[in-house]
Amino acid sequence: MMDFIRKASPFGQLAILLGLMSVCFMGYGLIMTGVFPAISGGYTMMQSQDPAVMAIPSVAAALRISQFLYTFTVFLLPGALFALAMERPAHYLGLNKGLPFLQLILSLLVLLCSLQLVGASADWNKMVGLPQSFHDMEKMAEKQTKALLQMPNSWALIRNLFLMALMPAIAEEVFFRGCLQRVIHKQVRNGWVAVIITALIFSAIHLQFVTFLPRVVLGFVIGAVFLVTGNLWMAIAAHFLNNGMQVVLFYLYQNKLISKDPAAEEAVPFYLAIFSAVITGLLIWRLAQRARQNGYNWRTAEVEAKN
Repeated sequence: MMDFIRKASPFGQLAILLGLMSVCFMGYGLIMTGVFPAISGGYTMMQSQDPAVMAIPSVAAALRISQFLYTFTVFLLPGALFALAMERPAHYLGLNKGLPFLQLILSLLVLLCSLQLVGASADWNKMVGLPQSFHDMEKMAEKQTKALLQMPNSWALIRNLFLMALMPAIAEEVFFRGCLQRVIHKQVRNGWVAVIITALIFSAIHLQFVTFLPRVVLGFVIGAVFLVTGNLWMAIAAHFLNNGMQVVLFYLYQNKLISKDPAAEEAVPFYLAIFSAVITGLLIWRLAQRARQNGYNWRTAEVEAKN
């Protein structure tokens, strides 16, 4: 089986990877259908979508377990299984390059400087007329996220940093950038096209179309970091920073350490979006230069992907 995956065509590998994810997703659904009532005090997963039910401690705990299992089963497990089929899994994923300090700093700066562009893209997304059902889905997701982000103490903060920042950063980057982007790169033979396609799939799989565009921009930025460094730790670090900042800001706001609600929406001026895009692009260019100095040239890797 492992040899079959390794020798499959790029399109075949793509089908296998997405098939693994689909099987794992179905397995997760079957398991949680039976397990969730047992760990939530008798409530089903459907009932847990009610905001009043979400507030029940046993249901909130069950939702956290469900969130962990979803991230592990749907993204990390298929990504890890796919990578294990390759001759050198750590090399294939880009986990063999360590954490060069200057590359790490530049990767984090890329993410930080892109946030104004991400925010502006959220404003642009609102201009698109979407069915009311999409808005209802978004509101439901927001309510569940807020329920999970209740953090009355520092232990809850640490727990959520692991559950909602570190775990998704590792699992989603292994699947989307370490595996999916690499396979698509081989198929389309252009790194930047692969980054865009992966970002679109990354956003679509989240099934939150009211915030589809900002997630595409975020996925593109993280994908670009991985493309020019070939180092998945850089992508994981950027992803963790994005999620972790939100968790910390919610904690600070709930405990009255800051007055600004992180969930409040603010329009981003167009000139800031342009400035953000330019600075982000320059930082990605500088990151590519730094990676080249450390022995990785993404253009050489591009040629190898075409062969």
